[in-house]
Amino acid sequence: MPEQPSTIHALLIGIDDYKSSQLYGNLKGAVRDINAVETYLKQTFQIPPERICKLIAPNPEDTDRLNTQSAQAQEPTYEKPTYENIVNAFKDITKIAQPGEQVYIHYAGHGGRMTTVYPTLKQGSGTQNDEGIVPMDIGNTAEGRYLRDVEMTTLLKRMTDKGLIVTVILDCCHSGDATRGDIKIRGGRQTDTLNRTGESLVAEREELERNWLEETRHQGVRVAGLPKARKYVLLAACRPNEYAHEYPVNGEQRGALTYWMMDTLNGIATSGLPLTYKLLHDRVNAQIQSQFPHRQMPMIVGESDRLVFGSDRGSTPFTVSVTTVIPNKMSSGTQVTLNAGQAQGLSKGTRFSIYPFKTTDFTDKTRQVAIVELTKVDASQSTARVLMPEEGGIEVKGTLEFGAPAIMVSAPVELVQRVRLIDDKVAGEQEHELPSNWVDRQKEALDKVRQALAGNGWIVEEQAGESALYQVAIDRQGNYEICKGMPIPNLRPFLSIDDPDNPAAPQQVVDRLVHLAKYQAVQSLDNSSSKLTQAIEVELLQEDGTAFDDPQNPVVQDGDIICLRLTNMGNQPLKVAVLDIEPTWAVSQLPIGGMESPFFNLDKGAREEIPLQMSLPDDNAYQQAREIFKVFAIQKGLADFRWLTLPALDEPPEPQGAKFDDELTEVVTRGEEPEGINPLNNLLKMIGADSDKAPNVTRSAIPVVDPKQDWVTKQVQLVVKR
Repeated sequence: MPEQPSTIHALLIGIDDYKSSQLYGNLKGAVRDINAVETYLKQTFQIPPERICKLIAPNPEDTDRLNTQSAQAQEPTYEKPTYENIVNAFKDITKIAQPGEQVYIHYAGHGGRMTTVYPTLKQGSGTQNDEGIVPMDIGNTAEGRYLRDVEMTTLLKRMTDKGLIVTVILDCCHSGDATRGDIKIRGGRQTDTLNRTGESLVAEREELERNWLEETRHQGVRVAGLPKARKYVLLAACRPNEYAHEYPVNGEQRGALTYWMMDTLNGIATSGLPLTYKLLHDRVNAQIQSQFPHRQMPMIVGESDRLVFGSDRGSTPFTVSVTTVIPNKMSSGTQVTLNAGQAQGLSKGTRFSIYPFKTTDFTDKTRQVAIVELTKVDASQSTARVLMPEEGGIEVKGTLEFGAPAIMVSAPVELVQRVRLIDDKVAGEQEHELPSNWVDRQKEALDKVRQALAGNGWIVEEQAGESALYQVAIDRQGNYEICKGMPIPNLRPFLSIDDPDNPAAPQQVVDRLVHLAKYQAVQSLDNSSSKLTQAIEVELLQEDGTAFDDPQNPVVQDGDIICLRLTNMGNQPLKVAVLDIEPTWAVSQLPIGGMESPFFNLDKGAREEIPLQMSLPDDNAYQQAREIFKVFAIQKGLADFRWLTLPALDEPPEPQGAKFDDELTEVVTRGEEPEGINPLNNLLKMIGADSDKAPNVTRSAIPVVDPKQDWVTKQVQLVVKR
């Protein structure tokens, strides 16, 4: 890792032995997972044994492992992961670790859902259940205790309040299904309705309830029963109501999340390249989707831009990921699937460049592994074939990996925008004229912009008979200005044509034009003809849940709290995501329920309310601004809209936009208005469209599905005034 980690304390819990419980069957891979994590931590960071607390319960039927362990006399005897021992381990690490040090918690075992022992806390939450991890001594009587979500909240809060850097990995699920062959579900088969004791060894009930209310205010949905991770990173094996699987890998039973996480970390341990938890999640997710498509999607919550086993933050652009690779006898026939489709604005013929998984610098084209072209585009995923050099591709380098990032080569033809370079302003005192000292210099300055336009793939100069969306000229202060009818405000800092310290100003002008073109594409995406149009209701409400006096044009003051309400009016679950389109020319995905996840499952008939605090930057450039929330809903497949995000184009002194009321999390924006349903392509980059041969089929007739019917987008907006 490039960042030398601070002192690491690890709590590792692996439970295979649940023989005392009728609800939870024995597992075979949890302890093996924990052993692999322990080995990695010791070898990579030389963590001494005294800073690793390991609680394991091997499966008594796993005779090979038990015999091996008993033959190793030097092997230490680890404590059992009982409820009491787990709670004490949390307390001990919190006491020993010092502010600024790291605490790494990894749990592999069953997760459970059970009747709540905190009914007043869960009242109004849509469930009367608690969720939590299942200690080995859960048993079948009322005395057996789970480590419940309310308790975990207090345990983690004590750590973050002390200033510890906390990472939590939960390789378990909340509720399970059947066991099929060698593939096991890490969760109970049903909700535990036994009237179990509410006695806790974590804290008195008053403290537990106080901390829960404080940490979960306006929280909405939880991950693995925990409140949203404002001050820690949480990587969970699956989404609510999905399953965490363990299955045979190279002859050994392993948990899917832990195995692919360790595979990724071991693969880059000596590379020296930065890896954020977000990148780690993307790689793991792609691998798990290849094994259990649509049945297990890992979730990441909290500080996803933090470097793995580090405290620094990393900046990595969101990209489309390779989710499967299908080899073919002919190298030109190799196919891949990508986790984006029509709902993200893609169409047949779109081309992507694929980079190695560890890539963080996408400006280095020598690192490209292959160029692929989309041949089939569904609602939320696409199939592409590898192009050979004679087709406009490159010679394939290395291996196409699951989770590898893909970036568009250039914008679709219909999304390429035109710009007019105005270099004939005359001298005068009017706003559209120039002081005499700038008149003779404008042509040279704009010629530099003309040269910088070459090959950007998004913006081209207007030709005779064409109309331009943007204009670039020199203003009266000798700065480049971008206009769309009128000068576009708040493009900061100003770019002077006469600044010897910034010779890159012409290129920065082009970069801003490209950014604006991408921003416009997101706002313009629409699919109002979809059958799902009536399935999702989107409302903006006041803080108390009542409607605005003018619901079509709501106006709020800087600092006001509003509520974005999403309701599934249909008869099928929906996968939803929200993009916030800000006046700073930024676009970001709004976490729903605090979850930084590709999408949120909104069950049929369900309603989700997202409290947001609206604000303007702390300067006088924004006296009022329009904020747009664009909601995407998909019925089938995967949905990942994070690659559509853009950073702010201006440079405000403070973050702005909508923020979660209780943590003021920054979110961003995008916007404008072309046509059609392809505009989202902007965010990556693509080229042309090509007609491919019809695929070979093994039957005379196949059903035809219109992907346009499987997704829809709606947007609402409001004005924020100072």
